Amino acid sequence: MSNQINNNYSAQKQGSNRLLIIVLGLSVLMAAITVDMVTPVLGMIGVELGGSEAQVSWVVGGVALVLSISIPFYGNVSDFLDVRKLFTIGILILTMGSLICALAPNLSVLVFGRMIQGAGMAAIPVLSVVVITKVYPPGQRGSVLGIIAGCIGIGTAGGPIFGGIVGQWLGWHSLFWITFSLGLVIAIGAQISMQKIEPTEIGESKTFDILGGILLGLMVGLFLLGITLAETSGFGSKQTIISLLISLSALFALIIRIATAKQPFIPPVLIKNRLYVSSVLVIFFSMFAYFSILVFVPMLVVEVNGLTPGEAGMTLLPGGVAVAILSPIVGRLSDHIKPKRLLITGLIVMGISSLFMSLFAGSSPIFFSIGVLGIGVAFAFINSPANNVAVSALSNEQVGVGMGLFLGALYLGAGTGAAIIGALLSARHEVGNALNPLYSLDAPHYSDVFLAVTFIIAIALIITLSLRNEKL
Repeated sequence: MSNQINNNYSAQKQGSNRLLIIVLGLSVLMAAITVDMVTPVLGMIGVELGGSEAQVSWVVGGVALVLSISIPFYGNVSDFLDVRKLFTIGILILTMGSLICALAPNLSVLVFGRMIQGAGMAAIPVLSVVVITKVYPPGQRGSVLGIIAGCIGIGTAGGPIFGGIVGQWLGWHSLFWITFSLGLVIAIGAQISMQKIEPTEIGESKTFDILGGILLGLMVGLFLLGITLAETSGFGSKQTIISLLISLSALFALIIRIATAKQPFIPPVLIKNRLYVSSVLVIFFSMFAYFSILVFVPMLVVEVNGLTPGEAGMTLLPGGVAVAILSPIVGRLSDHIKPKRLLITGLIVMGISSLFMSLFAGSSPIFFSIGVLGIGVAFAFINSPANNVAVSALSNEQVGVGMGLFLGALYLGAGTGAAIIGALLSARHEVGNALNPLYSLDAPHYSDVFLAVTFIIAIALIITLSLRNEKL
């Protein structure tokens, strides 16, 4: 009788965990899709709501800006509040932002709604990792993190495909009605599947460093704003210089705050943790490269090859399929194979793929589907092992703030990559010769940006090769 009760309890717990994985996976997938689903329909939005290209670009840039600022806050706040409640609040904020976007009568309201979306979706990736860390033991986390990483990869690659097809078929408003409906479903699912996860026992003396959080937000937000302004106005413009100078000043102030505050927003122990810092740098540079490719491959095939937005989005499909299939497998492998080997494999494949694109920019879109396939394979080998390395480098008390900063770096890499590579593309648009000496086709400016991406990947590879830890 006792065995039967235990078996029933075990089956019930396993079923609950399955539902939890579905809810987390679906929420992460929706968040990743929401970030860049509007990219293929920015032209439609500009025609309907008015605004210059620079103004319309804030429909995407505003989300990246809010994400990179908000994610570390959710990581810190998870040390003080019930994670289930915090996760549900984030989903509902995202849902409210979707409703504002769906009903937006002008561009200003749409950008505001997108920023509200960003403030909500920032809760999803970091709190998903916190939940997984609390629910699953170390030997089982890799496979679940692999599923989450796969959903992020599928969503990031599939966002433009989804946006291009659905936006062309039903109009851009429909994209936000879909995310609104999904948000309500996920909020209900979270309440059913997620157990109450109390804050880590950190003692009554633990305080939230509001000033440190504000300084971090100013540093990151104004840095991204400066890079975005540089893309449209140039690095020498007054607005760009002011934004970057204030960002630099906030960085210096944050360093002083970390050194002098009793309980700073960024604990000094994290900065001294070389393995953790290395994982943050690797995910930043990897996402810089990955997101840049996802943004500029569709732009290339539309501009040079004359494809429609829907057709351009389909060039990303092989990469999305590769991420979907391989991420859970690589996640399980990262529990048994040293993550460093998986990271090195992924970065080498990513570097070869981006160099391939630099050589064949302007040729058949089929070549770019092959290149994106390589990028998708590479991302699957990078994302979940990097997550696993970061989590393994943190104590239970550090998971919230540590993974908040880690995932903040991931989205900061995405926003920085798109902005810097976009500025480089604008600067190199009228050049006659490509920087790649082996390039001989008619799109040298795109060859240059993919060569720059290859250089960024090389930096991530050097950092990975320098990792020294017996667990790696």
